[in-house]
Amino acid sequence: MFPLHELFTDAVFIFALAFLLDLVLGEIPDKIHPTVGIGKVIGYLRPKLKNKSAKIEKTNGVLLLVCVAFLAASPVMLGLWFIRFYLGWRILYIIVGAALFKSTFAIKCMRRYTVPIAKALKNNDVETARKYLPYIVRRDPDSLNEEQIMSAAVESIAESTTDGITGPFLFYAFLGVPGAFIYRVINTLDSMVAYKTPELRNIGWFSAKMDTAANYIPSRLTALLMVIAAGITGENAKESWRILKRDKNKTASPNAGYTIGAMAGALETQLSKPQHYTLGDKGPITPECIFKALKIMTTTALLFGLTTIVIPIIILKIYLIII
Repeated sequence: MFPLHELFTDAVFIFALAFLLDLVLGEIPDKIHPTVGIGKVIGYLRPKLKNKSAKIEKTNGVLLLVCVAFLAASPVMLGLWFIRFYLGWRILYIIVGAALFKSTFAIKCMRRYTVPIAKALKNNDVETARKYLPYIVRRDPDSLNEEQIMSAAVESIAESTTDGITGPFLFYAFLGVPGAFIYRVINTLDSMVAYKTPELRNIGWFSAKMDTAANYIPSRLTALLMVIAAGITGENAKESWRILKRDKNKTASPNAGYTIGAMAGALETQLSKPQHYTLGDKGPITPECIFKALKIMTTTALLFGLTTIVIPIIILKIYLIII
């Protein structure tokens, strides 16, 4: 049996390597990306869950999440266990663990789709900006003006800080790499079946509830760290905190308003989705806001990893060594 504090050290190395892999290499190719595979499994099962009975459909929705989570997390858990405990290959365990963990979050990917929007708008090329917008939001790009496109991009960066980065981080902190995969299953199901349409209302209800629950703590902790990140990156931390407190409940989602509000205040601007919500006080919004939002997002991700993974694990390791 390996010393417990050694496994804690491995967990820090896995996190650090995964974070570095994301910043340097970005996304894993779709052909081998686990999240893409999860999406294909969901897409295959979704039409098979329809039933005339609403009760049966709701039960199927629960089974859908449980089964897909099991299919995604169990091979990861068994594979890593086999490498670390049966073969005893510590370095390979860290490398494979980092590669798998990296597939559950995306930092650099957000730059891939939002930077072209910012550059296009800097050159007054609204049509090119509209072409990139569907990659990050569900809104009809043709119905948005230049300011609304910039707002949508910044809002997506703010909200994705939770469901694309810090959510998986928190699940990893408590449940390891398999936990991060469970989070990714919940989030993917929410994006694929949690629609209030006649076809998906019953099947997706459980996924929607679980996504809200899974993001409850990450969204709030992320928003607090986003305020700190705003100060670190030279933005307005005081205003970020004020708008966060004032506007956090203005979105239909009980979680999204926290990070969007914090970001709006940090950039001293107003972020809005037409006919849905408006957060922040009226202020200039420019393509530069997208670049600033990306800096805040990356800094927040690093702060979140340090406060929920690295520092707690180091403290636990020291404690175990002492006793």
